[in-house]
Amino acid sequence: MQGAQPRTEISHEFQAQIQYYRPSIHTRRANLTVKFQDLYGFTVEGNVDDVNVLNEVREKVRQQGRVWWALEASKGANWYLQPQISSEGIVVSPLKLSALNNAITLKKLIRKGIPPVLRPKVWLSVSGAAKKRSTVPESYYDDLIKAVEGKVTPATRQIDHDLPRTFPGHPWLDTPEGHAALRRVLVGYSFRDSDVGYCQGLNYVAALLLLVMKTEEDAFWMLAVLLENVLVNDCYTDNLSGCHVEQRVFKDLLTKKCPRIAAHLEALEFDVSLVATEWFLCLFSKSLPSETTMRVWDVLFNEGAKVLFHVALAIFMMKEEELLMTYQIGDVLNILQRTTHHLFDPDELLTVAFDKIGSMTTNTITKQRKKQEPAVMAELDQRLRRLNSFQSNDK
Repeated sequence: MQGAQPRTEISHEFQAQIQYYRPSIHTRRANLTVKFQDLYGFTVEGNVDDVNVLNEVREKVRQQGRVWWALEASKGANWYLQPQISSEGIVVSPLKLSALNNAITLKKLIRKGIPPVLRPKVWLSVSGAAKKRSTVPESYYDDLIKAVEGKVTPATRQIDHDLPRTFPGHPWLDTPEGHAALRRVLVGYSFRDSDVGYCQGLNYVAALLLLVMKTEEDAFWMLAVLLENVLVNDCYTDNLSGCHVEQRVFKDLLTKKCPRIAAHLEALEFDVSLVATEWFLCLFSKSLPSETTMRVWDVLFNEGAKVLFHVALAIFMMKEEELLMTYQIGDVLNILQRTTHHLFDPDELLTVAFDKIGSMTTNTITKQRKKQEPAVMAELDQRLRRLNSFQSNDK
C-alpha cells in the first residue's frame, strides 16, 4: 500500500499468498519440524501433526461457512446485522421474537467461528463499531489522518519505535506500506484519545485488525470500540490501572475455578501476571496462533471482556496436571508458552473456556473489579510517591 489512501485495502497479491498452509520441506516424516504459513500469512514452526491440525481447522471453517450461507438463504442476507441482545440475555431494545431468536442463534454461531470473509462485517456490527462510526461525519477518519500528519508527540515517537518490532518478517505487515498503514491507525487513535495516546501492545492488536478488516478505516473503528466500549476502562492509560485491576480479578478467579493450580503456583511464588499481563494487553495476539486468536476475538467482540478471563483460565486448566508437577517458576513459564504457541485448534481451547470453566457473568466480574480498584489505586499511588521521593533526593 505504498502511498495508499487511508481506505485502501490490503493488496490482493498478499491475500492470494495465504490461502493454503504450505510446509517448507517434505512432510512425510512425522517428527520433522517444518515451517508453514497460516491463513493470515504468519510463518509458524511446528511438526507435521500441527500442519494436519491446521488443515483440519481450515476444513471446519469451510463447513461452518456453509452453515452461515444456509442461514443467509433461510433468514435473508445480513440477518446477523439485526439489533442484538446483551450476552447476559437482557433485552436492550424492543425486539421481535424473530430478532431474539436471531441473537441466540448468532451467539452460538459466533462461538463456533465466523467465516473469515464475513468477519469484517460481523465484527463491525456486533461490537458496536458500525454504530460508533455512524455518529460522526463520513470523512472523520480521513480528516483525522490529514490533521495529524507530520505532528510529533511522545506517542508518535513510541509508535515509530515499535513499528519494525510488530510481527517482524510478516509478508505485508513488515513492509513499508504495512508500517505506514499501521502507523496511520495508531497515530490517528492517539490523537482521538489523548488519555490513552499509545500503549505498547496496541501495535499488535491494531496489526491483526488491519489483516482482518482489510481497510485502515475499519481497523481504526474496531480499535476505537475495543478501547472505548469492549474492554475495561484505563487498560492502556499511563499507569495501566485497568490492566492491574484485571490481573487481580484474574488471580481471584483462578483461585475459585482452579484451586489446585492456584495453591501450587502460590507455593512456588509464581505471579500469574508474568504471563497474563501480555495476554490481556495484547489480547492473546502475541501468544496464540493467529486463527485461534481470531476465534477468541470473534467471541470477545460479541460477549465482552469477560471472554479474556474464560480463555486465560482455560489455558491453565488444560495443563493442570503438568503444572502441578513443576518445581520452578521457569518450568511454569515454559509450559504455558509452549501450550499457547501450539494451540492450533481453536475448538480445543474454546470448549474448555466455555464448557468447563462454567458461567461468569459480566455483572459478577464488574463487582470483582470494583472490589479490587481501591487496592490497585492505593498501590499505584504509593508507587508514584516513592518515585517522586527518589527524584527529589536525586536533585
